[in-house]
Amino acid sequence: MSGPTAVTTASGGMPAPEGPRSASFSSPRRTLDGWGVAARLELPAPWPEHLGRVAEALARFDVSDEVQAPGSGPVAFGALPFDRTVPATLVVPALVEGRTAEGTRWTTSITGGDGTGRAAPDVPLRPTSPGELTVRSVRPIDEWCASVAAATDRIAAGELTKVVLARELHLHADAPFDAEDVLERLEQLYPTALRYSVDGFVGASPELLVSRVGDIVRAQPMAGTTARTGEPEADQRRAAELLSSAKNRVEHQITIDMVHETLLPWCSYLDAEPAPTVVAAGPVQHLATLVEGRLSRPAPSVLELVGALHPTPAVGGWPQAEALALLEQLEGADRGRYAGPVGWVDAQGNGAWAVGIRGVELDGCDARLFAGVGVVADSDPIAELAETRAKAQSLLSVLVRP
Repeated sequence: MSGPTAVTTASGGMPAPEGPRSASFSSPRRTLDGWGVAARLELPAPWPEHLGRVAEALARFDVSDEVQAPGSGPVAFGALPFDRTVPATLVVPALVEGRTAEGTRWTTSITGGDGTGRAAPDVPLRPTSPGELTVRSVRPIDEWCASVAAATDRIAAGELTKVVLARELHLHADAPFDAEDVLERLEQLYPTALRYSVDGFVGASPELLVSRVGDIVRAQPMAGTTARTGEPEADQRRAAELLSSAKNRVEHQITIDMVHETLLPWCSYLDAEPAPTVVAAGPVQHLATLVEGRLSRPAPSVLELVGALHPTPAVGGWPQAEALALLEQLEGADRGRYAGPVGWVDAQGNGAWAVGIRGVELDGCDARLFAGVGVVADSDPIAELAETRAKAQSLLSVLVRP
């Protein structure tokens, strides 16, 4: 039997295929939407040690490209677990439509191989949206606040600098959640976010973990958060307070330093913005710093960079080993794919990966979402609780649609 074939053609202004997407990732620079499934790539535990299998699998496709652009040809999408010690799965859609901000558009169709590929997507009946929904905090709020207080004690004792603790919310509806419906609402509400949908994990992340296009590498770490009110003057005051906050600036710099030092060995040059900016992300705003550079040759695959960077201090803490050990002790939850890398990679190693936050795991009538905070020595449990509520609101406002 012949191997799978990926044919890429220019698609111009042709309408997108009908039916729900099997995978999607969208950034201000580039959007890739996938339908159907040509292959599923299973990575054994621990998943970071087996990322090379993805390049090997993509290299087995016979490629015919009318359009050669990052994201053309066979593309693997993944939402990888936060826990590095477990297995992971990526999916190669049978049909991918790509487009750039400059107007370039293409379609890649995959056929052949093991017979699982299909050039045309199925078009199932769209399910009914939930009309009734319950939301509960999986862990009692007082217990979670006590964990934050315990973390501050450990940090004040000098055991570590920062730990990220998340709260888990469980949702139950009277009808199955529709990933396509959720993604469409996120596209409307957060048009500049990194929007994703992979195997039931759907979200709109503000944070770019890393991207590689040719030999250009970018990351935009975020750490330090304040709520938004919707009133421009009040939000500007809060943004100024965020920029002048010693707590938030220290928390932010820890992440910037780690990302810069991790990427630097691969680069001929690498620069970070001299000062952070404030980026709005729905009901909250964050300190963010763009890191950009040029990769030395041979350029690593974006997945190599993903494996080296995850988890950053923005989602785990610092120092890494001590923070992850304390996280496991105090958080009391399996994060699943929350705060793990989510994105895409092509056969040339190009790709874009977000930090998998502001996301929700959909499973029939049930859903679970997390909202995390960076805890440092002077963190206040009640203030951190309020921050988790503000972050969770960006998803609840999409899921709770009476």
